[in-house]
Amino acid sequence: WAYDGNESNVNTYGRLYTSYAVTDSRNVCPTGWHVPTDVEWTTLITYLGGVFVAGGKLKETGTTHWTTPNTGATNETGFTALPSGYRYLYGAYYNIGSYGHWWSSSEYNSTDAYGRGMGYADSDVTWGSSDKGNGFSVRCLRD
Repeated sequence: WAYDGNESNVNTYGRLYTSYAVTDSRNVCPTGWHVPTDVEWTTLITYLGGVFVAGGKLKETGTTHWTTPNTGATNETGFTALPSGYRYLYGAYYNIGSYGHWWSSSEYNSTDAYGRGMGYADSDVTWGSSDKGNGFSVRCLRD
């Protein structure tokens, strides 16, 4: 989905996908790329110094897209994480400008999958599971 059904959001924030789309055999990523597993996300976050600092190293700097203060954002990795918000499974949209949520390809159980999140108020990367029907961002990793 485009956030809030507004196609003009796609150029900046991309689209939001269900976990079902992430694991669909048609693959949301181009050939030679895949949605990272939860283990691959953990490897990245550990390499960057842990959950309390990795978010800052992944987030776009400044407040053009992020709500002030965008704490700790250095984007030293070039990842340029953006606060694309999310789509609740029943259709409501939340948190554009404040939070970004990314799926992993790892399932938690039959109804939930693992994801990661970052917010404007700290340098953390959060971890948890969410209903597979929610719409989150996707970042592809080269095979």
